[in-house]
Amino acid sequence: LAADGRHTRRLPDAPFPPGLEVSGDPASLEPTELVCFVVPAQTMAHNAAAVASHVPPAAVLLSGAKGIESASGQVGCAVGGHEGVLASAHAGRGRRHAEALGPQIDFVRRQAGIELSELGAIAVDVGPGLYTGLRVGIAAAVSMAYALRVPMIGVSSLDLLAFPARWTSRLIISALDARRGELFVAMFRRVPGGIQRVADPRVCTPADLVADLEVDEERTLLVGDGALRYADSFSGLRGIELAEQGLANPSARALVQLAHARAMREEFVQPWDLEPVYLRKPDAEINWATREGRA
Repeated sequence: LAADGRHTRRLPDAPFPPGLEVSGDPASLEPTELVCFVVPAQTMAHNAAAVASHVPPAAVLLSGAKGIESASGQVGCAVGGHEGVLASAHAGRGRRHAEALGPQIDFVRRQAGIELSELGAIAVDVGPGLYTGLRVGIAAAVSMAYALRVPMIGVSSLDLLAFPARWTSRLIISALDARRGELFVAMFRRVPGGIQRVADPRVCTPADLVADLEVDEERTLLVGDGALRYADSFSGLRGIELAEQGLANPSARALVQLAHARAMREEFVQPWDLEPVYLRKPDAEINWATREGRA
């Protein structure tokens, strides 16, 4: 948006909430390009972040729910459809999520040979996860969906963890490191064609999860970086197996596969209706409340 307020226009025919404006030079702004979103706070709960023009295209499915600071945190994206996964990329430590995601999307798009006109939907990992990394992925995905005028699909990070382990006959428990000595967990069972969640996502301590496992006494596979971080807590339990490091993080490839199945059932949401799953307050709010309590 120019400092003098020029070069701003509305798109009345677009499927956007009232009050959404797209800014940029009208002479150079293509139908699928975007310079900046101007979204009143009352219009959207989660304002879309500014995104550069030439938004990378085509069934780009984003996975960005991991925290920036996490020891095993990563950001990734993939593209695919009925043909399966066409291309994917992940980055681990060493780069911030916001810095890594844009180049990744462009790389994956070029590797897959996808054009903007082929885009059908944008899927994103909606959490639970660490607050900052989760917001980066969702903000990028929502911005792209608005710019390209396509619907969205939100998939839980715990589902993404469990799906690659669908080959096991064991009970599957996804356990993501939530920091502060806690885990984000959910339970799944194998069903024909995939997995089914049998317990809602929740926050618990490793000790709480150990107690549940001791009571159930069921052969169980633990997946996720939380399970690996607290491996010593689970090592003495009978019938408990820990998945390898390769299943420690939500997979963008799994996101493509799960999102495609939902797309076939037309289980879409509009960008303004997409809601992240936090399960608890951000660390900043917890820290602030703790300091206020001590004051």
